[in-house]
Amino acid sequence: MERLVTIRISRYGLDIELKPEADFESILAQLNEKLENTAGFFKNAKMAVSISGRPLSRTEEERMLDVIDRNTQIEVVCIIEQDEEYEAVYKSIVERTLSEAQKREGMFYRGTLERGQVLETDSDIVILGNVEAGASVTASGSIVIMGALYGSAHAGSGGNREAFVTALFLQPKELRIADVEAKRNIIYQESLSINGPKIAVVDGRRIYLDPLMDYRQIFI
Repeated sequence: MERLVTIRISRYGLDIELKPEADFESILAQLNEKLENTAGFFKNAKMAVSISGRPLSRTEEERMLDVIDRNTQIEVVCIIEQDEEYEAVYKSIVERTLSEAQKREGMFYRGTLERGQVLETDSDIVILGNVEAGASVTASGSIVIMGALYGSAHAGSGGNREAFVTALFLQPKELRIADVEAKRNIIYQESLSINGPKIAVVDGRRIYLDPLMDYRQIFI
């Protein structure tokens, strides 16, 4: 059988690679078959999903997610868009965060932080999921969120102003880096003007929100 769909598991989640010239209905059928045969492997997993190989319309993307939902117990916490340039930057940040910090429990959190949950660490942290409204994460180092930040985040809690916060979607209720607190209305306005992943950094006495791609030379 011709391979139209390749499925890989990485530290970033579930990577689905599609054959560019294949018929979409054939792709769906093969994806359905592959997931049926491996459903038990993905039991109760929370993952980010990355789809590559060919552009998809919103309808096609939703149909693929429906196949995943029907054939597995995966909770899709976010979808990484098909932009090779910023995906490379984002993955580079994850790699750097994991390699520079001590490898210990809590450094790499797989799952979404729900309302009322609090996560604290005295190093950098990567979260594979969302930080929902009412949840909070505090780190002495930087915070990398492979999803959305709606709740509260405090990076550089020990006073490190070089720390940063980055997320695919960033509209936090509260945001702090070291001793600097962001004004919510300014962060909200800046977030609406930026497409794609965003990064929050300190400059002087203020936290600024920038496109992650502006920092590509730092992380690649």
